[in-house]
Amino acid sequence: MDGRIPEGPQVSPVREWLLIAAMFALAWLPLAGFTLVVLAVGLVWGVWQAAVLPLLWVLPALYGAIVQDALPGRAVRPGEEPELAALIQDMTERTGFRAPLLVRIVPEPTVALGRVKVAGVRTYALLLGLPVLRAFSAAQLAAVIAHELAHQQHVDDRRTRWLLTARGALAERLEGRFRPLAPLAAPLLRATQPRVWQTESAADADAARLVGATATREALERTGVIDEAFTGIAEFWVADLVEDGRYPLDFYDALDLALKDPLVASCCARDAAEEHTLDAYATADHPPPAERVAALPPTDGWTAYGSDPVVLRDADAIARWCVLQLACADDPEAGPASRSSIRPEDLKPVRLLDLDADELRGTADEGPGAQALTAATRQVSPAQALRVALDAVADGHWHRLARRVAPRLRWLPSAVHPAAGRQMLADAMGAALTPLLLRAGWSYASRWMSTVLTAPDGTVVDLYELLVTAVDSGDPAPVRALLEKTGTEEAERV
Repeated sequence: MDGRIPEGPQVSPVREWLLIAAMFALAWLPLAGFTLVVLAVGLVWGVWQAAVLPLLWVLPALYGAIVQDALPGRAVRPGEEPELAALIQDMTERTGFRAPLLVRIVPEPTVALGRVKVAGVRTYALLLGLPVLRAFSAAQLAAVIAHELAHQQHVDDRRTRWLLTARGALAERLEGRFRPLAPLAAPLLRATQPRVWQTESAADADAARLVGATATREALERTGVIDEAFTGIAEFWVADLVEDGRYPLDFYDALDLALKDPLVASCCARDAAEEHTLDAYATADHPPPAERVAALPPTDGWTAYGSDPVVLRDADAIARWCVLQLACADDPEAGPASRSSIRPEDLKPVRLLDLDADELRGTADEGPGAQALTAATRQVSPAQALRVALDAVADGHWHRLARRVAPRLRWLPSAVHPAAGRQMLADAMGAALTPLLLRAGWSYASRWMSTVLTAPDGTVVDLYELLVTAVDSGDPAPVRALLEKTGTEEAERV
């Protein structure tokens, strides 16, 4: 590997440095404004009173640095996990990665490489998510590790490192409800995004040449599916159980089974693709999966790795440690980085696979989504609310209804209102329609999902996809046809 980035849109070094400087200046603008306020207060109140204000800014960051561990995850030593260590060693040699490397297993579905400092020595930490280790074949795992090692070499120059740092700092300023810097930040982020995406595509190409295009493509396609299944399905298992003083002992076993469900895989792949429609300010550092797959070189490289996952010698202990990290977080859905006072001994272990399927799906008749729809439409029943919503879809006024159903929509960037609004409205309409269909003899098609149902004649219907298509096309006729089959209209007349 020669470390070169494939040909693409080239930006002069001078212009790129100017963009970096502009992003840093904009990112630090709030701090500059805060400093001016401190100086003004100092002139009015006095120096000592003004000195208190910077503490309001500094102390939260200082506290976070103290209470958090130096390194996330659970350490992996070569003697403990020789098969995994051998694969990583092979990838470091084949990519030419020469720096010291620490390996840590984390509970979330991630594969990441970053610089860290341990005992004053600068090194690198490779984070491997347990869901990835369990779901990926050895070849797929080798491909994503090769990507991370190769990517580090593609960005291992001062200008690219500063570019990534500046983009990250500016992207943080666009989080939250108030984004006064967005009009200035978005053009800078869009101008620098192609350069960042170019490094990702270059690392993908290196992984394909070293491990094979097939394994690399499969890894790229599965990454989004695993992440969506984890954040959209599995994390809610932990959150719901922890509220009752329990934690799921077989969390990763259940996740493995869910990922093998074709309905889960297809729905999660669709959701992963939709994520890029919500990137209003070009903050995403990775191209959409479809673009990454299309850019892979066609040739397969030689690899000794097969279709089975890498063996973990201490798999049970690692899985228990990871799930307790999730359960003992302050917000289980926010991951283990969020600390809480919950202790492992405070939680009772239960098996997810022994629970009722409705608990796994998190289903309940006429839940919050249906209630939001009835409130937004000012109707008494979910069936009546659904009819009003379908009328709004037909006459093109669904955007206003979506804002009433999901008030948080107003805080999102205006550029993503159409995509986010249709998703939120489809979710609410699905929550209203599902109980009606179940009472009419329909059933859940999946143990893990509540949006896919089976009709009495055996037809499988993805309600979310049906509703999103209706909103996009402005034609609610297929949804009306389903609603008529529930018999709610006749019941309401009686």
